[in-house]
Amino acid sequence: MSEKIVNQNRLASIADALREQGRKLVLTNGCFDLLHVGHVRYLQSARALGDALAVAINGDDSVRVLKGEDRPLNTERDRAEIVAALECVDYVVLFPEVRVTRLIEKVRPAIYVKGGDYTPVSLHPEEHAALEKIGAEIRILPFEPGHSTSGLIERMKGLSSG
Repeated sequence: MSEKIVNQNRLASIADALREQGRKLVLTNGCFDLLHVGHVRYLQSARALGDALAVAINGDDSVRVLKGEDRPLNTERDRAEIVAALECVDYVVLFPEVRVTRLIEKVRPAIYVKGGDYTPVSLHPEEHAALEKIGAEIRILPFEPGHSTSGLIERMKGLSSG
């Protein structure tokens, strides 16, 4: 298991230490079920915004709520290990909830990043309120057209039925 995979308390301590040094922790989150080039480009861009990048990964139960009973394809531990293997990722943390609100409040990142399929207005109101409360900068990165996990799954289904 990668040393980059930390629990929520450890990530909060890391964020505190970075803040004390005047450095910025960037936080993003998602399911990261099948890693593809869109994810990699997104995470590289997110990392460039600060001094360290933490990726919060939805636990298996929350992925099922968000994506349906046939997901995730990979377990939370496998997804965490794969994301942690990326050079641009400094820390990975799992969270069991559907929303990342509690983790945002605990870690208090300097910058919170989402992909271009979101806007500051379309962020979940609870998450948006938590980000405003802690004074985090919200950054929306451009969407990578043609690169999505759902699209990959549909292509694989088409290949297997043909």
